[in-house]
Amino acid sequence: MLYKTRGIVFRFTKYGDTSIIVNIFTETFGLQAYIVNGVRSKSSKSKIALYQPLTFLDMVVYHREHAKINRIKEVKCLKPFQSLILDIKKSTVVMFISEVLNKTVREESHTQEMFDFLLDAISSFDRQVQHYENFHLIFLLKLSRLLGFGPRSANEVVVGRPSDPEIDRIIDQCIEAEYDTVLNISNAQRRIMLEFLLGFFSDHIENLGEFRSIKVLQEVMS
Repeated sequence: MLYKTRGIVFRFTKYGDTSIIVNIFTETFGLQAYIVNGVRSKSSKSKIALYQPLTFLDMVVYHREHAKINRIKEVKCLKPFQSLILDIKKSTVVMFISEVLNKTVREESHTQEMFDFLLDAISSFDRQVQHYENFHLIFLLKLSRLLGFGPRSANEVVVGRPSDPEIDRIIDQCIEAEYDTVLNISNAQRRIMLEFLLGFFSDHIENLGEFRSIKVLQEVMS
């Protein structure tokens, strides 16, 4: 059957010579995989840009219950980005967030609530023109709440790991912060806090593994 739904691209992988398999978190069905044929061919009317990480889509899709892969009948960009693809720092954060989502968000992760959260968070990030260097830290904390293990204090984040009062204070600030909250955090402190947060995620999510985008993120945000 055909359904109209909004979606947020998580990632795509090449399939065959000209096609892709794209993972999209949809407002209606949660995380879904779709095959898009011919999108990588020179003559294709489709645009590969539509399937870049965290792109918002307005779609009409074929949906079969329990099918591993479905198809998209119609697709267009729901909300074009203003800065995420132009700002190197922001595009690096997008790459990191996309990797986090691919490792943590499952098929039935509070579908409507998760979709609304991602739409609001990414839109907020796109609108920010300054003081967004801590966005990824605040995003991780807000995401952890939605995933069911959000911390109430720094003690829950650093448990079992050596820390210091200053880092604990910064973590507590970030727990209470909004995306546009201005926080005085040095590059070194930001790096340490990110390590704590990823360790915290590893404590609650099995087989989280390494994050390939971390090195690039740290270099660009330093």
